[in-house]
Amino acid sequence: MVSLRWSRTVSNLSVVAALTVFLGGCSSFSLPSLSSSPAAPTEPGVEPEMPSSIRPDELVGKWGLASYQNPADRARTEGQAKAQCKQPYVIGAGTSGGVVMHLADQATPQELRLKGSQSGKSFIGPPGPPGGEQDREVVSFDGRVLITRFVDKDAATRYGNMVYVRCAPRA
Repeated sequence: MVSLRWSRTVSNLSVVAALTVFLGGCSSFSLPSLSSSPAAPTEPGVEPEMPSSIRPDELVGKWGLASYQNPADRARTEGQAKAQCKQPYVIGAGTSGGVVMHLADQATPQELRLKGSQSGKSFIGPPGPPGGEQDREVVSFDGRVLITRFVDKDAATRYGNMVYVRCAPRA
């Protein structure tokens, strides 16, 4: 009696497993000629990496660093950043053509890439599509003052707009 129950249970489980595999396989392909509903739109592709309008060598050097939340504080913050040149933030040249900077909440700097986007914005961040969660957007750059903002909303709230003022003339 026990063996009959056991074999029936195994048989039922085998049928359920076979149906699951069969139905799972059916959803992995479609026959457009037999389908009466319109095809679902595909997900938008990831934006391809484009060259940035800023070259890494334009950022390498010593920078005074400060930040602001309120746009009205920008001019005052630039002055505060320049005063930080006594203890400058150093942006180094990376070994793979990027720049060495810190990511949000990371104690150790790492090589980051300068990435352009189809919308014309520039980003600084790890390899990947422009505008990723760990990237910072370049708000403005005139060769002397660089202003960035983190893409991640939490990091952007905590760090604000980061103002980098070049400490010495470029060599």
